[in-house]
Amino acid sequence: MLAHARDAALLVAARPSVAALLLAGRAVAARGVVRVPRVGWVTASPVLARQALNDHRAFSMVGEGGVGHLWAQVLGPWVTELFDGPGHHDLRSRSRELFTDAAAREQVAQVWGPLLASARAALASGGEVDVADLSRVAVGRMMIASLGIPVGGSDPAGGGTGRDGDATDDDASDDDARRVFAQGERLAATAMRATTQPVLDASLVRVARDVVGDLTAGVPHAYRTAPGTTLLGRMRELGVTEREATGLSALLLVAGTETSASAMQRTVALLVDTGEQHRLLREPGRLDDAVREGLRVSTPAVVIGRSVAADVELGGRRLRTGESLLALVWSANTAVGGFRLDRPYAAENRQLWFGAGRHLCLGAPLARAEIRGLVETLWADGAPLRVVRRSAQRGVLVPGYRRLVVARA
Repeated sequence: MLAHARDAALLVAARPSVAALLLAGRAVAARGVVRVPRVGWVTASPVLARQALNDHRAFSMVGEGGVGHLWAQVLGPWVTELFDGPGHHDLRSRSRELFTDAAAREQVAQVWGPLLASARAALASGGEVDVADLSRVAVGRMMIASLGIPVGGSDPAGGGTGRDGDATDDDASDDDARRVFAQGERLAATAMRATTQPVLDASLVRVARDVVGDLTAGVPHAYRTAPGTTLLGRMRELGVTEREATGLSALLLVAGTETSASAMQRTVALLVDTGEQHRLLREPGRLDDAVREGLRVSTPAVVIGRSVAADVELGGRRLRTGESLLALVWSANTAVGGFRLDRPYAAENRQLWFGAGRHLCLGAPLARAEIRGLVETLWADGAPLRVVRRSAQRGVLVPGYRRLVVARA
């Protein structure tokens, strides 16, 4: 119980009002769909959440309440084609091969190899590792390597300090990675404001556009020159246009920074706090279970919003066009029970932490590979760990740790 209370406390530290809604959601899940004042329609039922997320006629991402509405304000109205309708289907079809389990594991090994080796060596020598900082640096490096983000004084047009004039992940320092991660957090903060202010004011739009411009400045050059083994190179070869690649890059910077770091940190803490690390060490083949349970219990994207695009009945309630629905996916996922590596398969919750339907997270294989790579590294020597110090992130979109220092038990 203490382990799960500690993880739930991260939600309170991040956004107390959202935490209250999520915790109440578990209590009312059996009621199906309920109306909450100043929020709209809410469900914590995994079955009804999946039904809504699969109904692309009645529920939309591009109206108020959907993330597409936010990004259309920042990137321009063309971005709605990325999120819905025939344009979205076409893009998903062309980009389906961008993230596969095999490619994701190879990417993690290539980009994070030295970083994870250093963490393993620190633990082996009796030292400490701050998993919170490690996850931020690792995710920042993944963004730099995947999206061609300029680092080390490099010029996004090609006059940088890397080999052949291009910036590379080898040129990036840990501080470069932290800066990229922090910029991703700034974009996420804009998204947090959008949950209570669907139409962003001009100052927020300017801030978001400046951050996007900074982080995607290297995308056009990298898109044209990157080898096919890189994410942008694969985008080019699959027929994703340069503008679409820039837009996808901006979205990855939000969807793949705080959420990935949160899942990594919290999976480590849950393994230690619940004692399930001992099952991981003594029972071969439990690594994938640790990844699945970490994602289920943490569910970093705690809610998924949709606008109601057509009158529809859901859970016996009539939802009208123009209203909104909030799926409390954290509530739905954690209602199944606590973190256990031997938990039986729950069909109604399958991958709900990544959403559902045609908007299921495109980067899901990469997220799984990232958590797997970290867990495999920290427990590679067969020794249990202990948490030395921890503190929560406060006032952030995605719950997580500011510090999570571990050492050998």
